Amino acid sequence: MSTPKRWHFVAATAALLMVGTPTVVANAEPSAEVARHGRTTWAASWATAVARGNSGGLTNRGLENQTIRNIVHTTVGGPVLRVRLSNMYGEQDVQIGRATIARPDESTPDDLSDIDPSTLRELTFGGSSSATMNQGAELLSDPIAFPIGDQEDLVVTVYYPVLTGPVTFHGTSRQTSFIGDTDLTSDAGDGLTRLADCCWFFLSGVDVQRRRSPGSVVVFGDSIADGNGSTLNANKRWPDLLADRFIDARPDSRTPAVLNTSLAGNRLNHEGAEPGAGGFPGYNELGPNALARLDEDIFAQTDARAVITHLGINDIWMSDDSAEEIITSLRQINQQVKSRGLRSLVGTLTPYEGHGEPGVWTPEKEATRQAVNEYLRTSKEFDGVIDFDRVLRDPEQPSRLLPAYDSGDHIHPNDAGNKAMAGAVSLRLLGL
Repeated sequence: MSTPKRWHFVAATAALLMVGTPTVVANAEPSAEVARHGRTTWAASWATAVARGNSGGLTNRGLENQTIRNIVHTTVGGPVLRVRLSNMYGEQDVQIGRATIARPDESTPDDLSDIDPSTLRELTFGGSSSATMNQGAELLSDPIAFPIGDQEDLVVTVYYPVLTGPVTFHGTSRQTSFIGDTDLTSDAGDGLTRLADCCWFFLSGVDVQRRRSPGSVVVFGDSIADGNGSTLNANKRWPDLLADRFIDARPDSRTPAVLNTSLAGNRLNHEGAEPGAGGFPGYNELGPNALARLDEDIFAQTDARAVITHLGINDIWMSDDSAEEIITSLRQINQQVKSRGLRSLVGTLTPYEGHGEPGVWTPEKEATRQAVNEYLRTSKEFDGVIDFDRVLRDPEQPSRLLPAYDSGDHIHPNDAGNKAMAGAVSLRLLGL
């Protein structure tokens, strides 16, 4: 049976992944140039959560003699950067043949694969243009003098010369990716073809050097923060818009980064491949249960200082978990985040009546959502509560999204809804 269209937030990804290939690499900069930027600290500028390739298709087979071009959007800038790659969910070592970084060609905005050749730089690892990424490991590129500003697009192109096996990837990027045969890491764009509007392959982070850094805010969520419902290639996810607010409020080195480690379809208490209500089949790309993600997606982030957790709605509609089960896991996340010395904020669960087939939303599941939200609003266990429910709900029908904020599937906010969510976050509560 084909995947129902209503599961667009993973179905489109799963379909296109029936043929693909992806990921990473690096090249070092002369040490004298990097040394000029002494007395600096490393800070994360962009990050994403990763998961195992799906059970079939491109992400399961992997890449072979293929090049992947991914585009990422930084939050804060600096004069020197490094790129992080991840083979965390791989089943073998992954060979990086060559990797480059560049800026997009702004003169050809309709062709997103194009780079500005004058900005093309090779990434290195330990001084070499090729590298081996061990099974289950991360790979960090050498620092490179490549000045970037706040909120800037970067193009990372990686050549994979031999079969990678199942990939480690992020399945809902809301950003078009590109693929081509052979080494096209220096290609201006003509040799690459559109892969899909979905995925970052093996790519997990970009760090920058700053004179000083107030650290970063990690958004730990599901498809609502991952950008489902927002405009493709426009960086209108609510964490992107929160980063805009920080830059407007603090347009200098005091601006914290915003790192979005959300995974579409992620649940607090269930694995991504576990089926859900309404015939939802489950996919690996939805990731492991949220508690299993803490070490990699929060605590391993460069200079993380605060966390915004927004999870639980998928446990309700997919798995019919009780309010007690959801609250128990949210409390555990809160305790672990605080035990690491990080500020811990949480968001209330947003409305979703009208989403999916009968049984996906029920009055009983709505009562569970309300019970979780009541706990979050009154518990005082967290360092702060962001009432996303109050911001997005229709006052006339509180179990539904306000029509002006509804992307059309009755669960994911559109660009206006994402802006409202970003506006609901108290910068003061983040303590940065």
